[in-house]
Amino acid sequence: MTGSKKVNALPPDIIGLQALAYVAGDDDLAPRFLALTGMDSDTLRARAGDPLVLAAVIEFLGNHESDLIACAEALGMAPAALANVGVQLAGEAA
Repeated sequence: MTGSKKVNALPPDIIGLQALAYVAGDDDLAPRFLALTGMDSDTLRARAGDPLVLAAVIEFLGNHESDLIACAEALGMAPAALANVGVQLAGEAA
């Protein structure tokens, strides 16, 4: 191994799903996300694989830097890398 920098090789949709699981599992974030998006939990489950929804989850986290940092730490990645995944997912949905 030539460097100590960890590279996250997971595809953006998997990282997005992990971020969604993080939000859904948090008693404060989950209701706030649902309220802001207008989705209910059934709609969120049905659309969980939609890149636009996953991008929205990461954008939601990015609107509160501390939430983005906490999620990124939980996923074992840099906050900037997580934010970049949101951009990639939004591009897939376009």
